[in-house]
Amino acid sequence: MNQLCLTIHQQIYINFLKVEAISNSSVLQVGSSGSIQSVSNIYNTGGYTEPAEEAEAPGEDESIISLPAIPFTN
Repeated sequence: MNQLCLTIHQQIYINFLKVEAISNSSVLQVGSSGSIQSVSNIYNTGGYTEPAEEAEAPGEDESIISLPAIPFTN
């Protein structure tokens, strides 16, 4: 089987990059990549020894606005 081998030389200048949202399974790529392999790791950083309690359904008076905000720094 023939393989195509490429060598890419890049110079990328980014003056401003605004990312509206990124989730755990997102990939932000700038430039070229030969391959991207996914990795998923779960760590018990809280030292928990039992499963968490079952989640309760939100009441009618609760709204998404009442959720805590996550502050991001510049």
